[in-house]
Amino acid sequence: MASCYEDTASLTINGGTPSTGRKQLAATAASYMEALPDLQVSVDQVLVAGNSVFWVWTLTGTNTGPGGTGHPVRVSGIEVWTMGESGLVANSIGCCDAETYERHIAHGIER
Repeated sequence: MASCYEDTASLTINGGTPSTGRKQLAATAASYMEALPDLQVSVDQVLVAGNSVFWVWTLTGTNTGPGGTGHPVRVSGIEVWTMGESGLVANSIGCCDAETYERHIAHGIER
């Protein structure tokens, strides 16, 4: 995942502290993969406007990582990428329904 970003790129999720640089970007991705070892991310829609890419996604998985609850998780979100001259992502601003994510971790998906 981090190789799709410029060396100095940043990712900010839900207005939190940015992950900056490929090492931090990889650590952010790894934290989700550790919590949800069967993690899958689907691409729901991609829109391109100039040097901006709008990526709508859905994340699914089961919280079976260390200390996990064993509950299934499903949450959707969007990232807005600013593409650099290199053709890689220079900046990413992402948002998802964090409340739903945390509720699914604690209680699973409502059926």
